[in-house]
Amino acid sequence: MTWNEMQPLLYDNTLDTLFMVWWSTFYAVLIGIPVGVLLHLTQRGAVLQNVVVNKVLGAIANIGRSFPFLILIVVLIPFTRLLVGVSIGPTGAVVPLALAAIPFFARLVEAALREVDHGLVEAAHAMGGGTWTIIFKVLLPQALPALIAGVTTLVIQLIGYSAIAGAVGGGGLGNLAYTYGYQQYETSLMIATVVELILLVTLVQVLGDLVVRRLAQRGTRTSSLRVGLRRTRTEEPAAVTEAA
Repeated sequence: MTWNEMQPLLYDNTLDTLFMVWWSTFYAVLIGIPVGVLLHLTQRGAVLQNVVVNKVLGAIANIGRSFPFLILIVVLIPFTRLLVGVSIGPTGAVVPLALAAIPFFARLVEAALREVDHGLVEAAHAMGGGTWTIIFKVLLPQALPALIAGVTTLVIQLIGYSAIAGAVGGGGLGNLAYTYGYQQYETSLMIATVVELILLVTLVQVLGDLVVRRLAQRGTRTSSLRVGLRRTRTEEPAAVTEAA
């Protein structure tokens, strides 16, 4: 197969892959962040400590992460058809991709929030900050670099999953590699597909690392916030003593 023949195939299937990865990432982040926050806040010693809720959510996330993706696609065929009207093609692949990504990203969010200095949370709580204040003013801003790194990992994972989905009718570069590269022995097209997938993953990783580094350079704000909150906490008892 010549380059001129490969170009339209690569172009169309690349768009399908980007479509699948974009929408599955969108839904995974949209749902995974609240689930990850809830997992963090309901653990022992946290603001909303609730062992039952934490165990149930944790079990659901673990089950979702342990499902082999190929089996998940097959199991979800009736649900996918009910939800979007089709079970094949890029649109049909978004459903299993998103459902596989949500528990994965939720655990990444939980891990990122666990790294936030607990003293900041305690200080915000002591100053009268409610749950929403702690989430949006302390936890998420402080964990932002780790969350961006998590999104980068998520996108790379979904690029790999989209290739698997393509091999079973989901479209995209995986379908192109399987249909032409494997079944029709078009080695040149197979190589071009692999190279493009490598380039996509590399580009995502480079961009993700760049954003994380930019955010890390603003780390002085974290130090200022930590000092300010702790200073407030130490000044309050002193003020009470003087008043007495």
